[in-house]
Amino acid sequence: MDDQTSQTESLGVQESQQKADNKFIKISFKKTVIIAVIAAIILVSGMLVYFNKGLLVAATVNGSLISRLDIVQKLEKESGKSLLDSLITEKLVQSEADAKKIIISNDEINAEIKKIEDQVVAQGGTLDAALAAQSMSMNDLRSRIVLQKEMEKLVADKINVTDQEVAQYITDNKVSIPEGQEAAINDQIKSELRNQKLDTEAQALITDLKSKAKIQYFVNY
Repeated sequence: MDDQTSQTESLGVQESQQKADNKFIKISFKKTVIIAVIAAIILVSGMLVYFNKGLLVAATVNGSLISRLDIVQKLEKESGKSLLDSLITEKLVQSEADAKKIIISNDEINAEIKKIEDQVVAQGGTLDAALAAQSMSMNDLRSRIVLQKEMEKLVADKINVTDQEVAQYITDNKVSIPEGQEAAINDQIKSELRNQKLDTEAQALITDLKSKAKIQYFVNY
């Protein structure tokens, strides 16, 4: 009985030791995996930062960093209020256009781009260069055109210019019209008067939309 008991106890000890060893191996393996994952994350993060330095760093001066956050903070301080107001206006106009089911087609956008390009080319430039000079992309231009067209359609019934208004403008401003250029001058004056009305009515619409909107500000500039 003593020998059997001794053997049983010995087997129990071995099994316990084996279980302990297995548990230790599992824990060690998990730790190894965790360490490997952390190392991989650090490596990938380091590579992303290195290859995409422009996401965080705008420039270095003799090794001293200028972060993009520095630029953003300065721009917010100098232009944050006007830029935020502009973005709010865009949201309001887009919402109103959606509510009125106003849609700006690609044909309308492309026609306006062609008109702008023709004007730039006539002055000896290119559209790409003109956009680059204003730090704009083609998508930026298209977005501005859409916003402008939406505004025009929202106030379309208030910006018509009559022939009587053109004639009154010519009289009031004593415009001299060369012979044979009557039609061209009239069209030019009509366009100018229409733009004046558009500016006035657009500002009135924006003021009205803002007065009715629920706008919450979370930053103060």
